[in-house]
Amino acid sequence: MNRFNHLLEKMSASIKPEIDKFQEYYLNSMLTDVKLINSVVRYIAKRKGKQFRPRLCILSAKICGEVNENTYKAASLVEMIHVATLIHDDVVDDSNLRRGWPSVNRIWKNKVSILVGDYLFSTALSKMYDIDDRDALKVLSDTAKRLSQGEIMQVESAIKKNLSEEDYLKMIKDKTSSLISASTLLGAISSTHEKSKRDALYKFGEKLGTMFQIKDDLIDITGLDREVGKPTMFDLKKNILTLPIIHIISQQTKSDKKSFISNLKYLSKKNNKKEIKKLIIDLGGIEYSEQKISEISNSAIKDLSYFSDSDTKSALILAINFNMKRRY
Repeated sequence: MNRFNHLLEKMSASIKPEIDKFQEYYLNSMLTDVKLINSVVRYIAKRKGKQFRPRLCILSAKICGEVNENTYKAASLVEMIHVATLIHDDVVDDSNLRRGWPSVNRIWKNKVSILVGDYLFSTALSKMYDIDDRDALKVLSDTAKRLSQGEIMQVESAIKKNLSEEDYLKMIKDKTSSLISASTLLGAISSTHEKSKRDALYKFGEKLGTMFQIKDDLIDITGLDREVGKPTMFDLKKNILTLPIIHIISQQTKSDKKSFISNLKYLSKKNNKKEIKKLIIDLGGIEYSEQKISEISNSAIKDLSYFSDSDTKSALILAINFNMKRRY
């Protein structure tokens, strides 16, 4: 087990029985009478990835009270929605790898991938009513809307090739933070009616989601293909502006900006990852993004100060440490 997986397991040590119960609930929620769907679902379940969001949902429920049936339902829904977005992303991005394995669209082609992604979305939406909680329903419906807005905003920014840091942060809050904050908030909703606890965990989840996406953007530049499980430097090839690049551009004169973008395009065309990485490091893009992650991390830890010290609180703080140190 590598040290990043060790951190993830350490974060989940206090909820291992709950994770096992979630796994069973999650798989049963996705299975159907259609053999093709079941084949794809079982393939996805075998290569389940970090399942970061359900872990956060269960921990959030536990820090507020008791993990219960609604917690498992909410954890399953957020993971279903997350996996559906990944399947659709791989189709849009024409990606052949996901977590080091052939992507769903590579095996079953785009048509089946899109339909299975739609199936997971619609299943998640239909199962929202099983939770039978108005607050939870509102969170899930708002999250579905925010996810779509964030994805479309990213496509728009790639077309315009222009994005401020403020707009970037808004985009990733919709694209990534929305589902992570939904995970922490739904966990809280499933086990407490106390507004202050729900608010604290929502704020924590929003910040954790923001730093999670910034870390993803850094990994795309500094990571190794074999560790990440898919090709790196993908964002640059697709003209997707991320924080390291946005920061560099914002610090330059008009002529320097032109020269930098031209150089970046040239190196990207040549697939010279080593020189691209060096250029972004030398111009301070990586350092600035790491500082931003550190600032947001400290703020997220403060949000947890509302709760008394416990193994569960320590586990949520470990989620921050995992994000800061991960390489995939």
